[in-house]
Amino acid sequence: MRFSTLGLQANIVAILDSLGYDTPTPIQQAAIPQVLAGHDVMAGAQTGTGKTAAFALPLIQRYLTTETSDKAIRVLVLTPTRELAQQVHQSFVRYSQGLSLSAVVAYGGASINPQLDALNKGCDVLVATPGRLLELVIKQYIDLNSLQTLVLDEADRMLDMGFITDINRIIKRLPESHQTLFFSATFNDEVFALSKTMLNQPKLIEVAERNTTATQIEQRFYEVDNQRKAALTAYLIGANNWQQVLIFTRTKEAVDALAKELKKDGISTAPVHGDKSQGARDRGLEDFKSGQVRALVATDVAARGLDIEQLKYVINYELPYNAEDYIHRIGRTGRAGNTGLAVSLVSHKEKYLLEGIEKLTSEHYLLQWQEGFEPNPEMQEATNSAKRKPSKKNMRAKALGMKGNNKARTGRPRRRS
Repeated sequence: MRFSTLGLQANIVAILDSLGYDTPTPIQQAAIPQVLAGHDVMAGAQTGTGKTAAFALPLIQRYLTTETSDKAIRVLVLTPTRELAQQVHQSFVRYSQGLSLSAVVAYGGASINPQLDALNKGCDVLVATPGRLLELVIKQYIDLNSLQTLVLDEADRMLDMGFITDINRIIKRLPESHQTLFFSATFNDEVFALSKTMLNQPKLIEVAERNTTATQIEQRFYEVDNQRKAALTAYLIGANNWQQVLIFTRTKEAVDALAKELKKDGISTAPVHGDKSQGARDRGLEDFKSGQVRALVATDVAARGLDIEQLKYVINYELPYNAEDYIHRIGRTGRAGNTGLAVSLVSHKEKYLLEGIEKLTSEHYLLQWQEGFEPNPEMQEATNSAKRKPSKKNMRAKALGMKGNNKARTGRPRRRS
């Protein structure tokens, strides 16, 4: 099947040809005709299967290939993180080369003035994080009265990060009649509940069994004592000569600590998390993409926004509290049909998190030992006799810097992206 058979115009197909896009992926085959027809869509597909193009291409054709007298915002794409916002914006720019499209990206953690300058020049497509979008609306820097399509990219992640209130406030400011698209790699009960309030008779598209991992990704699970994880990480990278490795931890403190240890072992490393300035995050990502940095250590802030087609290795230094995040983490490798390897380091006290992942994916994972890093039974006995561990909800809240009431530790609302 060719893109031209999906109803895309010749000028857009020519752009795709120049980019080397020959055959649409299953999610693109299923979603593009539905978006072109103006339907609300709820689409789920594994990470790395081309979801961004599945909504960007038909929207470019529907609204943006013909010049209009005004430059009103007609498409709004909401993303949970700055990195994903940048990635989606870049995709719109690439897919609309030479067409009458003006796309702008807006996110917090960076100066608003350059974003305002770009908006004032005209904007057809606005890609934004919820917090910055609300700021623009409340201060009347933008007008959404002409909006025709709203896209929630990674809707489950936005809900998990506590953006439901922001999303509801945004919805109240949109025209009553508009197209709504949900795209994500995972769908949970909260997303389905939200879809019932936002989507009108949506077309449900699932090109693979819900919440499954990509088949081209090899998954390995090593049982190891927590205090030996850093040494095992360095060993795996060095002994196997891995040159580009994305490593996930749960907390900002763990990112900085692991990056420090890896540098001591001679592995060039960049840390990325929410407390880093936008400039520092951008530099770290660019150095990693270009190969100047061998390992990138990150919290889940990077799980949905980092797109490196040839990335081969992902390490879960710590298993995520949210099982869906496991799918998104390992989905940074094995993209565009390529193979990848995802390694997870599992301490004794994290086995219950592994059980949650197995339940979500309906798979059973075999724990193995790496020679020289075998777990110490005495440490496991000490863990079993320790105090009762806190609930998964409270542990996740602590990792995000929140209390159970979704407030920051200082009592103030936590900062939004």
